[in-house]
Amino acid sequence: MNPPAAVLDIRNLSCRVGDRWILNNISLRIDAGETVVLLGRSGCGKTTLLKCVNGLVQAAQGDIVFQGRSTSEWDPYRMRRFIGYVIQDFGLFPHWTVAANAGLVLKLENWEPPAIEARVHLMLDAVGLPPAEFAARYPRQLSGGQKQRVGIARALAADPPLLLLDEPFAALDPITRFELQQHFMELRSTFRKAALFVTHDVREALMLASRIVLLKDGAIDLIATPGTFLSGVTDESRAFLASLDSGTRRVDEPAPGD
Repeated sequence: MNPPAAVLDIRNLSCRVGDRWILNNISLRIDAGETVVLLGRSGCGKTTLLKCVNGLVQAAQGDIVFQGRSTSEWDPYRMRRFIGYVIQDFGLFPHWTVAANAGLVLKLENWEPPAIEARVHLMLDAVGLPPAEFAARYPRQLSGGQKQRVGIARALAADPPLLLLDEPFAALDPITRFELQQHFMELRSTFRKAALFVTHDVREALMLASRIVLLKDGAIDLIATPGTFLSGVTDESRAFLASLDSGTRRVDEPAPGD
């Protein structure tokens, strides 16, 4: 019996800008319910890989297969509606209500207004924003954590099989960040989505990942479960693990006075 098809299958992917190779021969499979965390220093190609998956950047070589079809065979706008995308700066329309922001993809998919309202209310409840209190608010009336919850509700609203998350909690204060990390794990258990999650925070990677993919200079340095990652089998993984013993400073940040 053949195993089920991956939600996302990245095959020998390389990408360059001018003469510089940003990604080099990346191969990665992501199955339903799995959170794969892309960990790496700034500039290692994490966000570029996410943009290649979403069709915002074209690869020079290789292929990306989403839901059993090469992304080259998809209409890019249609494909993006099947992929939830959560970004660091929330990406909310300031003059739209919370409900309108959360229901954007449903509107693009021509859902009927009563169905949009019901689904949006369900998603707002799921992310901890009671619709009676929050649906009619505007982004300016929300905290950073609440804005990101709206972004997650929007990403989940159309029930996509894949979520892409580009450092979604990086701009939040430590307490709010931890709360949303915990809530993300609850949502993952509830909705069982495949997720590709970008971070340069090793603590976040160890907390959230089913598998960690460590990138270095555009190539895969290591693929490991969180438990195996702690063994530090490569120089780059040991550098990230060393940052765990140096307070809250990230591995790509200079020490004070540097």
